Amino acid sequence: MWNLYNGKVKQGENIRVFPISNWAELDIWQYIAEENIALPGVYFAHEREVFERDGMLLAVSEYISLMDDEKPFVEKVRYRTVGDMSCTGAVESDADTLDKIIEEVSATRITERGATRADDRVSEAAMEDRKKKGYF
Repeated sequence: MWNLYNGKVKQGENIRVFPISNWAELDIWQYIAEENIALPGVYFAHEREVFERDGMLLAVSEYISLMDDEKPFVEKVRYRTVGDMSCTGAVESDADTLDKIIEEVSATRITERGATRADDRVSEAAMEDRKKKGYF
């Protein structure tokens, strides 16, 4: 397999290695459970003030301006990923334990990115545009 890659690195160049890049969301949650890794509460379902935009639940915050037709409401949600709150959506969920998250992720047919990345609904190049503006 390693013959497929060009492993030459020139002076001043950097490389990135992502050892779990082929893991699915479920693989990650199962690993967290097996290794008993502590997580911050934001990953678990909790009540939060949200609003709906383009079929996605976004948190009410100082970073997002609500449009005239958007009304905030309280919903029990969790975040399948934690990122920039201006473009990371929540999902309705009662999964307030690791076992419940694993059960929920096992049953879902929408990827984390498809369910929670608001940028992807703006344009296919939205994340690349953010990178150009220094987001990463």
